[in-house]
Amino acid sequence: MRRSFAAALHDLRAVDGAVYAAVAATPTPTLDTGLRRLSTAADHSKISLAVAAALAVFPGRPRRAALAGVGAVAVASVSANLVGKRVVRRRRPDREAARVGVARHVPMPASASFPSGHTASAVAFATAVGVVLPVAAVPLGVLAGAVGYSRVHTGVHYPGDVAAGAVLGVASAATALAAGASWTAIRPTDGSTLARHVLLARLGLT
Repeated sequence: MRRSFAAALHDLRAVDGAVYAAVAATPTPTLDTGLRRLSTAADHSKISLAVAAALAVFPGRPRRAALAGVGAVAVASVSANLVGKRVVRRRRPDREAARVGVARHVPMPASASFPSGHTASAVAFATAVGVVLPVAAVPLGVLAGAVGYSRVHTGVHYPGDVAAGAVLGVASAATALAAGASWTAIRPTDGSTLARHVLLARLGLT
């Protein structure tokens, strides 16, 4: 069983490396500058936070979507950077060996490669906002996908890192949305409501 798992993992890494090398070897001069700028703009979730700020201007569903999105980004960031990267500790790709064009280069992060924190945060934001505000789901989903690809295109992540980041992003959004729903369900609206919740809890009726 262990040998089979190790062999499968070895093969997946081989595929991962091959896809990374193929992207690096494919000339795309018309895309390089745009994807490099997108990758940089996504540092520290600046794009997501800017979108959230714009949505928060409008009351009701857009504002709730902004709050849900920021909450999902927070969960994704903590999960990716404080848990995932410290547990897996995968080395960053060797961009020079793969001959990634200089026009694509962004600063190589010092943190571990797996999972992609940029992708996790972007997907988490897009998923959470899309659930609350469906009209935003497609454009934000496309943007998140572009952010994820830009991390491979610029040579700082393997495709597997991005795929894992996307999965983590969806899970983070689900966690943030569930937490938000629970808080909304139990939040008292006035003193009498709070007293009723306390009484029902003591009677074992909640």
